[in-house]
Amino acid sequence: MSELRKEDIRQEVFDLYDDYAHNRLDRRTFVQRLGTYAVGGLTVASLMSFLMPDYGGAVQVAADDPRLLSDYITYPSPKGGGSIKALLVRPAAGAAHPGAVIVVHENRGLNPHIEDVARRVALAGFTALAPDALTPLGGYPGNDDEGRALQSKRDRNEMLEDFIAAHAYLAGTQKGKIGVVGFCFGGWIANMMAVRLPALAAAVPFYGGQPAAADVPAIQAPLQLHYAGLDTRVNEGWPAYEAALKEHKKEYSAQIYPNVNHGFHNDTTPRYDRPAAELAWKRTIEFFGQRLK
Repeated sequence: MSELRKEDIRQEVFDLYDDYAHNRLDRRTFVQRLGTYAVGGLTVASLMSFLMPDYGGAVQVAADDPRLLSDYITYPSPKGGGSIKALLVRPAAGAAHPGAVIVVHENRGLNPHIEDVARRVALAGFTALAPDALTPLGGYPGNDDEGRALQSKRDRNEMLEDFIAAHAYLAGTQKGKIGVVGFCFGGWIANMMAVRLPALAAAVPFYGGQPAAADVPAIQAPLQLHYAGLDTRVNEGWPAYEAALKEHKKEYSAQIYPNVNHGFHNDTTPRYDRPAAELAWKRTIEFFGQRLK
């Protein structure tokens, strides 16, 4: 990363990046608007470099960590035939917990960060399965810009079916309960898997879009929800979701982490907030430990 610090950057720049990262701005418009904030020695190039993910410098668990067994598997896709590729990770010494966790990526495919998150899940003692919803289009292309462009070509409800199929794959290949954790787009997937799968044992959406209130009665899984305090775009849907969860007496807990941005758990970008991310992850692993026994 550059020598810039997060404290040097105005909140409007992070909001602008959020619009770009979620396809509300094309790259040209993003760069043009970023120029507004390139003042006082800052350049557009330095801002761009600072905001983009740094996968090489943020790996917490190496791909060849000897404590883990990792492999890529495929399972049938229910939409259009074919298969979905996924990273399967297990503790090398045998699972400390009998359960498994589906790890759902953001809106750019199975990138190195999400693979790292899957390894963190396995290091905590669970089986982790991280599918790549871009498999029908050739898979994660190696950079997030192209990954977002590819994912925008897939229908999100069809991708939801692919992640539901991941649950079926795990249910058919191992014993134990199954949970899901997802981030951004993956947070919406986690919410919707709770709606669609009565057998789901736990769901942990990070800053994910909410299901419609009419869908809430179908939820059986306990939920642990994580929201970023500065994420007004996603948070605007939370009051109605919470009201429906309360109305239908669903089991849930929700945490809103103050003064952090959408994506605060992703340690490859400057939106990362270490205290909030570490606390949220501690809560997540404890929740799975309780619910997947």
